[in-house]
Amino acid sequence: MPASLIHLVRHGEVFNPDGILYGRIPGFGLSELGKRMAKESADSKVGHPVSRLYASPLQRTQESAAPWSKNFGLEVNTDDRLIEPWNSFEGTPGMSARVLRNPKYWPMLRNPFKPSWGEPYIAIAERMLAAIDDAWNATESGEVVLVSHQLPIWMVHRALAGKALFHDPRKRRCALSSITTLALREPGSKPASKFVEVDYQDPAADLQASAIDQGAV
Repeated sequence: MPASLIHLVRHGEVFNPDGILYGRIPGFGLSELGKRMAKESADSKVGHPVSRLYASPLQRTQESAAPWSKNFGLEVNTDDRLIEPWNSFEGTPGMSARVLRNPKYWPMLRNPFKPSWGEPYIAIAERMLAAIDDAWNATESGEVVLVSHQLPIWMVHRALAGKALFHDPRKRRCALSSITTLALREPGSKPASKFVEVDYQDPAADLQASAIDQGAV
């Protein structure tokens, strides 16, 4: 039978001294604190039958997948569909007052529901759900881990809950190194999606107070 559980894991704290929106810019790896957070996340599932591991191609997710690989003796399968969404504010401090005063950015704000400044929410949800389905089918038994990013994981959460994908980014429940767990939904249940969220854990909660969660799209 395919995987019994699917764990969506967010990466740990990123070394980002300039506080920019790093998006898909290469070279943004974990801080020392971020590495500790990633280890706590992986250690929290020791004893579980984790049998397959995937990660986004970006450095911070590959590094966050490393302790899972070590703990469970698994190869990291890279899946481009788990990547951070593209964003027109990448490389800037994000939607700060200083940036938004620049007229060149104004056309990007014309439709916040899509959003017009980045990859459409529906496209993020669709690629993530396709990656989850493929990982589930490729895992003969046990549990599968997919290491990704905040917004892609949050899009899965909202899509499976039947909620509008447009949201307030300040209210995302997806902490650094958190684990959002999915299972196969019972046939005939609503909303009519294949998977359902069954758990959310914050294994690195003891480190969150000193972490800087800045730079995600």
